Amino acid sequence: MQYRDTLHRFNFENTSIRGNTVHLHQSFIIALQNQDYPDVLRNALGELMAAGLLLAATLKMYGALVLQIQGRGALKLLVVECCHQQETGDMTLRATAKFNEHISDQTLMELIGNGQFMITLDPKNGGEGYQGIVPIEGGSVSEILENYMRRSEQIETSIWLACDGNSAAGMLLQKLPERQETDQDAWNRTNHLASTVQNEELLELPVESLLRRLFHEEDVRLYEGQAVRFHCSCSRDSVSNMLRMLGKEEIESIIEERGELEVHCDFCNQHYRFDKIDSEQLFITDVFVSASHSRH
Repeated sequence: MQYRDTLHRFNFENTSIRGNTVHLHQSFIIALQNQDYPDVLRNALGELMAAGLLLAATLKMYGALVLQIQGRGALKLLVVECCHQQETGDMTLRATAKFNEHISDQTLMELIGNGQFMITLDPKNGGEGYQGIVPIEGGSVSEILENYMRRSEQIETSIWLACDGNSAAGMLLQKLPERQETDQDAWNRTNHLASTVQNEELLELPVESLLRRLFHEEDVRLYEGQAVRFHCSCSRDSVSNMLRMLGKEEIESIIEERGELEVHCDFCNQHYRFDKIDSEQLFITDVFVSASHSRH
């Protein structure tokens, strides 16, 4: 189905209101296929993935947007990273969670406890990075995001999210503050119409059918879809660079004690192992490396 694993942008003609929809299926399944999460966390990660992509689509940058829900209850951390890939033009995502081994039958907000929400922007095209942190307010992932946008970005934003454990989907409406609104009732009207959406519609309807069902009396312009896929940026090279930052003595001490050093990626479950010979290779001087390359 063409609407699956696709992000769509749309706007309401002659208004200051824009919107995005996203549907995740294969990308959602692959992102969590190596993780054994309770249903409440699987669904929360699905909603956070959809939310991250919806917000990333509002930014004019290549790079990463990271959403984090940091909890002080049984749930310690939910992380979603969404990237606009400059080389391919598509959107990628990855996600992970940290939580107590035994989670009781609680709601997401009960599992979070007194937590905080964080957004980090990491542009890849020379732009300036950004990080915003606010206390968690609201009773759902969508309310957490809406409250953040209202408090920190001061942009009117409404978000609808759904996840059934196999697919995730979402829709965002946003009122652009820099444009003068000629239709004074447009924001209230479109929000009222959008609020009638059902989770099943977000998860099952193609985007054209969804927008027609919700906004059939509005003048909506739908743009070409953007593909979404799972991608983890971890690699042996990136892990090696991280280990170099720890220093030679620290690495040698760990390997002396354990026989090898193992690094595990929480996003894709990949394991990277380094023995004594590997650790020695990490700290070969740049001069030696350059000389080696020149001989080939």
